[in-house]
Amino acid sequence: MNDWALILGASSGIGKSCAIKLAQKGINIFGIYLRRPKDQIEVLKTQLESYGVKVVFKKMSATNTEKRIEAIENLKALGKIRIKVFIHSLAFGSLKPFIDNDSKKVISQKQIEMTLDVMGNSIVYWCQALFQEELLKKGSHIFGMTSSGSQRQWKSYGAVSMAKSALESACRQLALELAPHGIASNTIMAGVTDTPALRKIPGNDRMIEHAISVNPHGRLTTPEDIGDAVAMIGLSESSWITGNTIRADGGEDITG
Repeated sequence: MNDWALILGASSGIGKSCAIKLAQKGINIFGIYLRRPKDQIEVLKTQLESYGVKVVFKKMSATNTEKRIEAIENLKALGKIRIKVFIHSLAFGSLKPFIDNDSKKVISQKQIEMTLDVMGNSIVYWCQALFQEELLKKGSHIFGMTSSGSQRQWKSYGAVSMAKSALESACRQLALELAPHGIASNTIMAGVTDTPALRKIPGNDRMIEHAISVNPHGRLTTPEDIGDAVAMIGLSESSWITGNTIRADGGEDITG
């Protein structure tokens, strides 16, 4: 089987680490990115290719319907392939409060809808297209990257929290509907991980300090930890682990 990983948000943070880990395991990489400079993408592409796999990067908005159709056609042009692992790791949302006396400071309807579409709803549209084009097949694994923010509230995190909750619900529904086809769908809930996305959250320094203090491992979760978890589950041909939110946090939640 000609196996590929399709990674939305492949150029940095958790998406990048998943690409590296899967490439090291012999999985070809098709990465979607938006903002990373081309020279940095070329460096990453060269690194991934050094593991002996094929690598394609496409610069686009993951929520653009026409671009999504184009990306699916690009994948089909690669021949008879299977998307062994599909990773939704998009971190593009609005971090604003719901309530403030100053109307200019609160999040708008447009910003909420954008955040939900990018970080939540879009996984459904991609999976629909991948399944209909027979790119998701028996043994494929879908992973949505969630966080404890789906269950806990942090300052100005409301819209992202809504999106993460929607992502988890969508992945459970995908698990139900894809199980007869031998395709698994889960979300991965990383512990506090020092990524560019975390650094945008107000009060992230306190989150980091607290996570280190309560984690039994005495450190933060790293993107590499998540890459290991994705590879461990995603390379299996079994679809029996499905419909779950899998904590990959080193025990942070049980003590935090």
